[in-house]
Amino acid sequence: MSEEKKIFRTTSGIEIKEVYVNAPDPIENPGVFPFTRGIQADMYRGRLWTMRQYAGFSTAEESNKRYHYLLKQGTTGLSVAFDLPTQIGYDSDHEFAEGEVGKVGVAIDSLKDMETLFDGIALENITTSMTINATASTLLAMYIALAKKQGADIKKISGTIQNDILKEYAARGTYIYPPKASMRLITDIFEYCSKEVPKWNTISISGYHIREAGSTAVQELAFTLANGKSYLQAAIDKGLEIDIFAKRLSFFFNCHNNFFEEIAKFRAARRMWAKITKDLGAKDERAMQLRFHTQTGGSTLSAQQPMNNIIRVGNQAMAAVLGGTQSLHTNGYDEALSLPTEDAAKIALRTQQIIAYESGVTETVDPLAGSYFVEELTNTIEAEAWKYIEKIDAMGGSVNAIEQGYIQDEIASASYEYQKDIESGARISVGVNKFTEVAKPLGKTFRVDDSIRLVQMDKINKLKAERNQADVDSALATLSAHARSTENLMPDIIKAVEAYATLGEIANILRDVFGEY
Repeated sequence: MSEEKKIFRTTSGIEIKEVYVNAPDPIENPGVFPFTRGIQADMYRGRLWTMRQYAGFSTAEESNKRYHYLLKQGTTGLSVAFDLPTQIGYDSDHEFAEGEVGKVGVAIDSLKDMETLFDGIALENITTSMTINATASTLLAMYIALAKKQGADIKKISGTIQNDILKEYAARGTYIYPPKASMRLITDIFEYCSKEVPKWNTISISGYHIREAGSTAVQELAFTLANGKSYLQAAIDKGLEIDIFAKRLSFFFNCHNNFFEEIAKFRAARRMWAKITKDLGAKDERAMQLRFHTQTGGSTLSAQQPMNNIIRVGNQAMAAVLGGTQSLHTNGYDEALSLPTEDAAKIALRTQQIIAYESGVTETVDPLAGSYFVEELTNTIEAEAWKYIEKIDAMGGSVNAIEQGYIQDEIASASYEYQKDIESGARISVGVNKFTEVAKPLGKTFRVDDSIRLVQMDKINKLKAERNQADVDSALATLSAHARSTENLMPDIIKAVEAYATLGEIANILRDVFGEY
């Protein structure tokens, strides 16, 4: 009896043929709708991707030191991580913040902290990405207020705020308000920034956390674009012009280990988004372009044999570049154990620089175009993703699909199957379930001490003693009144921030009006 033929599949379950022999259909040139091959005609020949390093920990003072270090090492854009209390609208002195202040990001309680965070950094001269969602309006208001204090023209400041609350309900959990109230805050940001801060990317629609929660590549693509479609529709319903606001939308994708699947995912994403925006009425091709930031896969990193992570990150970073990313963060090799040390952050950045300046892959656009395998895989991933989007559309869109638990259940099922494969050995993780060895201590790791909370509490007490409380009360009262109306809340939040109301005080006003989810 002959041995059964082994079947190879991608992480999304797509079968991989032994050989691909059929010529792909002709595809368009780069920079041309539907942008499969890239959104610019010359891509990296004209301009390299932005090399970001995601950083933020402890206090604003400590994070500011890391930012200056990264800028000296050649980082071309900053990316801010916030601690959990900041993400869910609690000041550092709140009882729920105990044990979490400064741990997974920097603690920002007020405009004072934002001033310290960017001390010595001109906001007009740097792009900043902020990974924040439920409290995005307040952190953006602080950034705008700081730019004004620096004397910057806020029409010239640029960067991105994640501001993607739907994936929080589906995959991550740092939400505060019910979905409809959250969508209102998001569209208020769209409207305000389109007029006042036109170079700001008002949302980074995130597949990253969907993938980190255990989804497949196809699910990451489908659920992210379905969420994007919901944001488009919400903005259109608010009366915004798609050809204006869609230009300020960007995406944030994960890049995992399956090299060709990830490249095909990025190529399919551009093509699908171009069709979605066109179908919703976009006529300007720039409004149809999917621009995206990539972060290498945090969940792929192993605490066992952590130096192996350098190879994983290099593989993932190369896939992101070949897939046409506009911005890239590479993880530190020690992030499965702790926040990245300076040495790990430097190697992560050098990984990008070696790809950019030594590998040669930037010298021609979309070098894998025309590959029988890559073109067919791109087509297959697109077709499978459309099936999910059609199901979500039939439910009435992402908000309804999330409220019904559909997206969460699909991610949980995929995560369970992946873990079963790891435990059975059907899927190999080097150093984890094969080629293992007795663990050796890594050496220096980076930890944040719980005393950081006391530092932040002292700052809050000092702030409240020095600020004009009447100005704070007046600003918060106006915010409360307008939250009960249909007024755009961004001007009120900016006024509250400028009066040195704390993030928690602003979040509590909105909790009182909108409730918690």
